[in-house]
Amino acid sequence: RVQEKGTVYSAVKALQMYGQVFRYGVATGRCDRDITQDLKGALQTAKKQHFAAITEPKDVAGLLRAIDGYTGTFPVLCALKLAPLLFQRPGELRSMKWADVDLETKEWRYFVTKTEIQHIVPLSRQAIEIIKGLQPMTGDGVWLFPSERNPNNTLGGRCMSENTLSASLKRLGYGSDTMTAHGFRAMARTILDEVLSFSPDYIEHQLAHSVRDPLGRAYNRTKHLPERHKMMQAWADYLDGLKAGGNVLPFRKQG
Repeated sequence: RVQEKGTVYSAVKALQMYGQVFRYGVATGRCDRDITQDLKGALQTAKKQHFAAITEPKDVAGLLRAIDGYTGTFPVLCALKLAPLLFQRPGELRSMKWADVDLETKEWRYFVTKTEIQHIVPLSRQAIEIIKGLQPMTGDGVWLFPSERNPNNTLGGRCMSENTLSASLKRLGYGSDTMTAHGFRAMARTILDEVLSFSPDYIEHQLAHSVRDPLGRAYNRTKHLPERHKMMQAWADYLDGLKAGGNVLPFRKQG
């Protein structure tokens, strides 16, 4: 019935959850078998979602200038400004906690639920300036970006809603077919690699992807950390240059 409503992803997740329940039941003698095995292959496969992203430097410059002109609330403006600088998943950005931000070490450390890893995001000078500007408004609470329905900014209350950044981009003239909140990741990955020539290994680690080295060892949150600090500062400086109308470096020609 869940699948019939068109929510294929939810149907798959529900099947996985029920499977866990039945397997626990088998292990504890509460049931004879996992009946969800009978549905293997019966559900549709959820299509991988592709998020629209701006990756041409000259178009990125226009987007950055549009963000600077945003006239909504100050916390949303700060979130929009941090999105290209940090290029983390939108859900992770909007749920940033003050306890996870260390302005002395210039790092944001948090647990990535999607890949179940601890992650470190080096903070550029520009990112720190934005965060410090937000501190007088929300720094006494839990979330950097609390929901407007959570005026006391408590842990029991919500952070910014998942639609806020997308709606704000649309308000700036960037619909979901042009640029999405998730698209800042593709923007950074493309330009850091094809224009600024940073190591793909540094980039993948910074995107918090589950990277394995040639020996099969899993992601190490501290790997290349000094280099990633330098990369994040260079990225922030590059974005400043674009926004100011500086020279736009062309993409490298593929051999």
